[in-house]
Amino acid sequence: QVQLVESGGGLVQAGDSLRLSCAASGRTFSRHAMGWFRQAPGKEREVVAATNWNGGSTFYTESVQGRFTISRDNAKNTVYLQMNSLKPEDTAVYYCAAKAGAGSGSYYRNSRSYDYWGQGTQVTVSS
Repeated sequence: QVQLVESGGGLVQAGDSLRLSCAASGRTFSRHAMGWFRQAPGKEREVVAATNWNGGSTFYTESVQGRFTISRDNAKNTVYLQMNSLKPEDTAVYYCAAKAGAGSGSYYRNSRSYDYWGQGTQVTVSS
């Protein structure tokens, strides 16, 4: 049983940085695998980054490798997405997701694997 609330989105210029936060409820947060997804107008939802329960195993889609970092602080029930060197192509609604009962070393790239979703936060990058 998890509820997720994203924050940290906004309007920035190309080259700027943002850090998105996802605050989670539930005592079992540390047992959940977490992911960040995004959806731009007219495009399918795509995975951005994903991590296992302790942040020791991560995945990044190729377009954000080297620029974005997913991390989590289980003591604070929070997962983060640090976004550096932002590009206009990064403009999208960003969603946080949690999967219950995840394998200890597993992350998940498929949106259908996740049980809980936040409401989304808008990121707009101007040129």
